[in-house]
Amino acid sequence: MKKVLGVEFAPLSVPLERRMQTLAAAAWFYCGVFGGPIGWLVTLLGLLLGPNWLRLLLVGYLVFVYLDWDTRLRGGRSKRWCTWFRNLAWWRYFCAYFPIRIVKTVDLDPKRNYLFCSFPHGLLCSGATGAFGTNGADCPKIFPGLDFRILTLEQHFKPPLYREYVCSFGACSCDEGSMNYLLSTKPTERDGPTEDPVQGRIVVIMVGGASEAFKCKPNTYSILVKRRKGFVRVALKNGTPLVPVFSFGETDLYNQMSSPEGSLVRRTQEFLKKATGVAPILPIGRGFFQYSFGLVPRRKPIHIVVGAPLEIPKIEKPTAEQIDEYHSKFVEKLVELFETHKSKYVRDHENTFLIMDD
Repeated sequence: MKKVLGVEFAPLSVPLERRMQTLAAAAWFYCGVFGGPIGWLVTLLGLLLGPNWLRLLLVGYLVFVYLDWDTRLRGGRSKRWCTWFRNLAWWRYFCAYFPIRIVKTVDLDPKRNYLFCSFPHGLLCSGATGAFGTNGADCPKIFPGLDFRILTLEQHFKPPLYREYVCSFGACSCDEGSMNYLLSTKPTERDGPTEDPVQGRIVVIMVGGASEAFKCKPNTYSILVKRRKGFVRVALKNGTPLVPVFSFGETDLYNQMSSPEGSLVRRTQEFLKKATGVAPILPIGRGFFQYSFGLVPRRKPIHIVVGAPLEIPKIEKPTAEQIDEYHSKFVEKLVELFETHKSKYVRDHENTFLIMDD
């Protein structure tokens, strides 16, 4: 490594494989942040300025989008459809960059459905998406017989072209109706090739959502869970076990520009989040050829620890008291998971604590 004017540059002799890993991580950020606007721009320019054949192609595509609109609410793309995308070597490079590791603490019954409640959100849910939205971390081998579905914001399914990228992960809307559909049904024969049958389903939700991204700082774990109880209500309606999942290292990938509560920057960010549903963070990562600043996530390990399921009874119309009861039980299991494993994956674990607020 060499420093020039305070900037720490990468050595020239970096192996090609590591360069590919960096490219995959950078592409993840740029697709996640700029993919939607680019999809809108390309579609509009093509319709307004493109040749006739391109206009016809885009009109046909928009008809497909109209007919396909409810897929995000009805289980997403089939597993057969998504398998090729999740198996791309590209995701091997992406998961190896940090690297992302899945830590299983108990076996899960492949015949059941589960609701994975993942913390913290981080800036882009890099760990959870890499682990459960792709096969780059060998998720199918760790949890065989289970079909994984990540939930994300409705806004990600609206931009043309970009929505196909999102759908290829098998992602579904975080709308309550979508969650009820996923947890009340099981994969059908069409959802998996015969040599890899799936019987149960795991739905992955980032409970803290976009608001939690504002709290993302290196070496800290501040999550939003105290007032987030909708996921418990859905679990009770379907009798689905809640599984606490904690991504150690997720918050170390980026720093962000300071925006204290009440400041003009924070008020602007909150306004934009309410308007778009996406948290407008000003990230500080690294560059392609230097480690001091940039938009590429830092190369920090992410250990995703999957805890033991909390059994949930099926109650079609749960009361507020019942929701509070099982919410408290879940929070206890989440804190226990964090405290049990932080010494393995947090460097200064004795001075690192789980902060829960809303």
